[in-house]
Amino acid sequence: MDKGQLDALATDLQKKIQDDEEKTYSKTVIREYRNPTKFGILSQPDAIGVIKGPCEDTMKITLRIAHGKIHDARFWTDGCGATLASGNRLLKMIIGKTPQQAMGITETQLVTALGGLPQAHLHCALLAVNTLRQALKTYKLKGGGHGEL
Repeated sequence: MDKGQLDALATDLQKKIQDDEEKTYSKTVIREYRNPTKFGILSQPDAIGVIKGPCEDTMKITLRIAHGKIHDARFWTDGCGATLASGNRLLKMIIGKTPQQAMGITETQLVTALGGLPQAHLHCALLAVNTLRQALKTYKLKGGGHGEL
């Protein structure tokens, strides 16, 4: 194969991958995992949660909480696109909320905010929500929020 044939093959393969993604995931999920604006780890966070899910994906959430509200949040994962999308969307949902409000966000609310997830990837949203709850519990245990969670 020459370079032109390889380029055409790569272009065709990329188109097939994009078509398959669009059949499987909502536009919101695709946007969130292609451009995860909350990906990373905060230095000196007020709260940290880390969970390894049943599918072996790990998620870590770090939070900065000031004046009773979540000021900044970042996540890291070694998971799939649905896990990336779930972590990113969830953290966008919690900025500006109190820890108590964030603790109340459910897997169902996250899946709805994502425009849905395939049944086989619902555990990705649950992993994100559970990791957030663990981070918020560490904040409470450190004395943040005066035990109000």
